[in-house]
Amino acid sequence: MRISGGVARGIPLVAPKGDAVRPATDGMRQAAFSSLGAYVVGARFIDLFAGSGAYGLEALSRGAVSGVFVEKNAKAAACVRQNLAAVCKSLGRSAAGLEVFQADALTVPLDGSVAPDLVFIDPPYEIIPEVAPVLFARLTPVLASKPDALVVFEMPGEIELTPAGWTLVKRLGKGVRQPTVAFFRANRVSP
Repeated sequence: MRISGGVARGIPLVAPKGDAVRPATDGMRQAAFSSLGAYVVGARFIDLFAGSGAYGLEALSRGAVSGVFVEKNAKAAACVRQNLAAVCKSLGRSAAGLEVFQADALTVPLDGSVAPDLVFIDPPYEIIPEVAPVLFARLTPVLASKPDALVVFEMPGEIELTPAGWTLVKRLGKGVRQPTVAFFRANRVSP
């Protein structure tokens, strides 16, 4: 598994041994970021259920300026820190403005004072029906000041999410038990 584009393209990423993490495939990340294009440049991000940190690190390589990685598993969080150091070294920048929290994505405090432009969510597939409504409900107030913010949610093709107050903008990939990426934007509330 490697960074698939941007300045740090080709930098290998480490993930913990075993089945604690299901890393996003290089192809799925490449498709997602090709779709995002220039939207990533200058962006702030949150990477929930970060795993190896692949989504957030890919954003960093492609021009994001700051971000937060949230990963509950201690070994995976250590891998995120290791991968972050390697990507920052490749980019010739410090890790200033980048944080790794070993915490539960469902309960970690989300600071709405500096709303992100992008939120990456790549949870274990089996818990998506349970956690998705909670995550979207938590993100609604956080992203209220950023009407153009996008939630990039990886899930298997057989799952359809229709979170209240959100619009599915685009979905990449197809097929049962195949990874797909869905792009959501919060509905604008009229004053």
